[in-house]
Amino acid sequence: MRHPSTPAARRTVLALFGAALAAAPFLKPPHATASVRAVGLDDPAKKEIAMRLVSSAENSSLDWKAQYQYIEDIGDGRGYTAGIIGFCSGTGDMLDLVELYTDRKPGNVLATYLPALRRVNGTDSHHGLDPGFPGDWRRAARDAEFRRAQDHERDRVYFGPAVRQGKADGLRVLGQFAYYDAIVMHGDGNDPLSFRNIRKRALRTANPPAWGGDEVTYLDAFLDARVWAMKQEEAHSDTSRVDTAQRVFLRERNLDLDPPLDWKVYGDSYHIG
Repeated sequence: MRHPSTPAARRTVLALFGAALAAAPFLKPPHATASVRAVGLDDPAKKEIAMRLVSSAENSSLDWKAQYQYIEDIGDGRGYTAGIIGFCSGTGDMLDLVELYTDRKPGNVLATYLPALRRVNGTDSHHGLDPGFPGDWRRAARDAEFRRAQDHERDRVYFGPAVRQGKADGLRVLGQFAYYDAIVMHGDGNDPLSFRNIRKRALRTANPPAWGGDEVTYLDAFLDARVWAMKQEEAHSDTSRVDTAQRVFLRERNLDLDPPLDWKVYGDSYHIG
């Protein structure tokens, strides 16, 4: 089951956010130090762990690769939610994805839906998408080119910006993952519940390592700010993806997310050996 874990502000400016951070991360403080570790969340083994951790919360499954074909309207006001990171027909990132796919493979099975995707952007409407779009999405997911396009947009808009900012803040793998999971749920922009403002809230009480602070203390402050943001919306009032997952790793001082990992999300238990 896909949990409705994507608030309204999530993708309003994600395309601009991803493009901007492709050129530069969030501003570093002038006194930042180069404390980036050799292995980050972008290490292939660590990235696989990150994908599985997010999938446990988003899909109640560790099999994130099975989600390329996922598509459903979860009733959150964003139209269809689909794919490995929950691209939405009402929030622009699904449109960006299908446009990229069509640039790479003109005439694909989803290309004919581009006019409808442009019309429904910003709404929860299915007009022009039903009845064929869900089935055609699943057919497209059998195409390796479409799966690569999903990977590309996940990395451009979510994963890459999170890892770059985490490294700029001097955070190790767990901290970079905490940023990634926050961007997946909250997106970024000027909304008070966005990732960038969750980070700003944390900075009021603790400094990251790049600012001379203690990493555990800072991550604890960031997770406090994340829980605060989640509780502002009824749909996200279950904060177990923080409380019984990320905080578990933090309490264990497992700052590099080294297996074995045991955690719970929404009451379900998971293990990576």
